[in-house]
Amino acid sequence: MNRLLRYFSVFVMLFVAVALVSAQESESIRGIHKVKRKETIFGISRMYDISIEQLIKANPQMNEPDFELKKGMELKIPYANQSQTPVQPVQPVAKEVQRSDMKGRAIKLGVMLPLHDINGDGRRMVEYYRGVLMACDSLKKQGVSVDVHAWNAAEDCDIHQLLTDKAAANCDLIIGPLYSKQMDALSDFVTKHDIRLVIPFSINAPQLASNRNIFQIYQTETDVNESTIGHFLERFKGYHPVFIDCNDSTSKKGVFTFGLRRQLEQRGISYNVTNLKSTEDNFTKSFSTTQPNIVILNTGRSPELGIAFSKINGMKVKHPELDITMFGYKEWLMYTRTHLENFYKYNTHIPSVFYYNPLSPVTQRLQQKYFANFHTDMQNALPRFALTGFDQAFFFLKGFHKYGKSFNGAAGMFGYPPVQTPLQFERYGNGGLRNKMLMFVHYKPEHMVETIKF
Repeated sequence: MNRLLRYFSVFVMLFVAVALVSAQESESIRGIHKVKRKETIFGISRMYDISIEQLIKANPQMNEPDFELKKGMELKIPYANQSQTPVQPVQPVAKEVQRSDMKGRAIKLGVMLPLHDINGDGRRMVEYYRGVLMACDSLKKQGVSVDVHAWNAAEDCDIHQLLTDKAAANCDLIIGPLYSKQMDALSDFVTKHDIRLVIPFSINAPQLASNRNIFQIYQTETDVNESTIGHFLERFKGYHPVFIDCNDSTSKKGVFTFGLRRQLEQRGISYNVTNLKSTEDNFTKSFSTTQPNIVILNTGRSPELGIAFSKINGMKVKHPELDITMFGYKEWLMYTRTHLENFYKYNTHIPSVFYYNPLSPVTQRLQQKYFANFHTDMQNALPRFALTGFDQAFFFLKGFHKYGKSFNGAAGMFGYPPVQTPLQFERYGNGGLRNKMLMFVHYKPEHMVETIKF
């Protein structure tokens, strides 16, 4: 354990002082401030006797996760509320109020993940944690202060021993664990100390059903399939479904295709089933000439997808009038080097809980910053772990800063354009909150990609 702990210090602190002036915000702009070298958001707000929130409201671009205050930038300065009362000396505040109000103090964030370089779990979580730190740095530029404490919660560690650290009990929010066997202790701990717990990855966490302090980000395949089928039926009304049997005995996509076919039958929607080995004539007969066709394969593998595109391309040469849209699986997001042109050509829709866009300016900037800060590139994985950490930390810390402990991650609580992973939570019975966000990654024929969030 001591050797593992040497890889990371027990805690990393990021802190910037935040002072908020109590004043009603005004829509009127009284002037423009040109940013000088070494000026800060905090200093500019004090200069004009306004709050940081007023300054950000007048300059919405400051809400962007990659915003940086730069010399020469012009900021709109709103009028301060003239009825503002004089600032009174700070009075002691009850501990309960201090813990729930996070606008005027640092948010105390704990990270309990395997932070080491011993195996793949550790290296992936180190990258995720670095993304968390980058989110804290971006939020600091917006006046959000964060104290970060990190513990190496390796698979063989005694989680009870980590929880004896006094800093753990003072956390507002803990991200972790990675292993299901650590859930019992952490669930009891966050209940006892009224701490919110974010489970960032796929582990078995039955405590979600009874513990209202838990946020679970991972969605099960069953949940994703049910949601996907519902949105498929809504988006592709009036389409003729064509299911292609790809003869893949290892595929597990039959659960989805069977569920979709059952729902189509219950609604009286006709569909056809064909096979990759079907003759050209029989294959073509499965497609409608009067309706747009939506094609669903029963495998997520690349070789079979390539054969399917080859047959469809050959068919389109003889029957250019056929209107064809492809409906895929998240694995297809890894096949863009091979199949990107066909994705565009056939208006492909891929259901996913994330989308890594390497061409996005925000993605590129974060990747550049990651290399500059840590002298290495992000791992070539989908989704990118550092971007996952960035999105999750930014989402929760921004929410806690605005709403305190009442933040529940529901739709519309604040605007945050995710870099890779959108988040939206719903209450799970009388227990915690589960992420329910799903999107279609849509490759449009005009060579554009859009994400359609649900």
